[in-house]
Amino acid sequence: MLKSLSAGFGYLAFAGLAARAASPANALSREGPLAPKAPHFLPRAKRVIFLCMRGGPSHLDTFDYKPKLIADSGAAGPRPGTKLLGSKWKFTQRAKGGLWISELFSNVAKHADHLCLLRSMHTDLPAHPQAFLQMHTGSFQFVRPSLGAWTLYGLGTENENLPGFVSLTPPAASGGAQNYGSAFLPAVYQGTRLGADNRPIAGAEIRNLRSSIPASVQRAELDLLQELNREALRTDRSNAGVEGAIESYELAFRMQKEMPQVMDLSRETDATKKLYGLENPATADFGRKCLLARRLSEAGVRFVEISHGDWDQHTNLTSALEANCRSVDQPIAGLLTDLKQRDMLKDTLVIWGGEFGRTPYAQGTDGRDHNNLGFTMWMAGGGVKGGFSHGSTDDYGASALENKMHVRDLHATILHLLGLDHEKLTYRYAGRDFRLTDTKGNVVKQIIA
Repeated sequence: MLKSLSAGFGYLAFAGLAARAASPANALSREGPLAPKAPHFLPRAKRVIFLCMRGGPSHLDTFDYKPKLIADSGAAGPRPGTKLLGSKWKFTQRAKGGLWISELFSNVAKHADHLCLLRSMHTDLPAHPQAFLQMHTGSFQFVRPSLGAWTLYGLGTENENLPGFVSLTPPAASGGAQNYGSAFLPAVYQGTRLGADNRPIAGAEIRNLRSSIPASVQRAELDLLQELNREALRTDRSNAGVEGAIESYELAFRMQKEMPQVMDLSRETDATKKLYGLENPATADFGRKCLLARRLSEAGVRFVEISHGDWDQHTNLTSALEANCRSVDQPIAGLLTDLKQRDMLKDTLVIWGGEFGRTPYAQGTDGRDHNNLGFTMWMAGGGVKGGFSHGSTDDYGASALENKMHVRDLHATILHLLGLDHEKLTYRYAGRDFRLTDTKGNVVKQIIA
């Protein structure tokens, strides 16, 4: 190895670089790009867990109770040949705030005192790829950094031995890696993918995390490689790719020790596993994801996203929606219970929702089409009002009507809860300052506790 590396620039030069690399002064400090950063103001939340229901879950059958739609079910719909389709599931008022929640989420409903329903969400287009990208990056027209990457860029990580942003089983479609990418932000802020779409999370691992080389030898090799990188950076001080490589190599080295321990669910008690539904085949997979999210968050990961799909029920709404809700209801309730028991819910912002909702009229006899004009998401913990409903759609749930909340407003509010001003969190690229919300977005202060 010594001969091959020194051949290009002489043994003396190589020896000098190696000596500098071994010097403690060249060790990476917590002043790097992933070091914890002071927020713009006092934050309500320290971390985020985003439960992403890919495909557009039906708000009309879950969290947006529409008695008039139920009463008029079967009447002519707004489009020629369509008929209104009222929900087949019973809604009950929950919590002190009287939140209407469907029986499909009977376990989550037990936490209604902590839920903040966002019932006036809307987005720009009713197409999955565009809407999904906009939900994650703020834009469907251009490649932009993801919400998780912006969060990590703004706040840094709480644990230098773990990635600050983890995406569990993200979809390969609808923008793929862009949804957890860093775009023009330094590569160190991109999400770390764990698992693959439509595959069980059990057994998933981060590739090449384990090494057969002794740690001391690996450390020496890495020190040399990093000094070569620093030499390149001293020549080109604005090379974000080199900066990202330096941090990524160091993070990968540190992760080898801690990440396998965090991912080891055998360390959890039987009671905790049961709480998340790991013993039930219907809930085991999403339960493992939720438990992993709690473990990652507890260990200092700043942003965790869990993807679950497919909620795109154009047909077989009755059976497919029931199956989807059954698979996530108990695990989500378990996550909220666990976070509360560990005194983490107060500063962990949990977000649930998809890229849009569904239509109040039927598609065929047992399905709903895409609806970007009105849908529901919810938040819990992290400084939001519990047992609270914000905004509303019209009587049929077709369009956001009161206190309308665009995806850009959602992003601005999430950053605000994390102590970040969405107008000040910028990054200069190609001659202009970019931000997650571009030139729009308003913080929805009505939902903040």
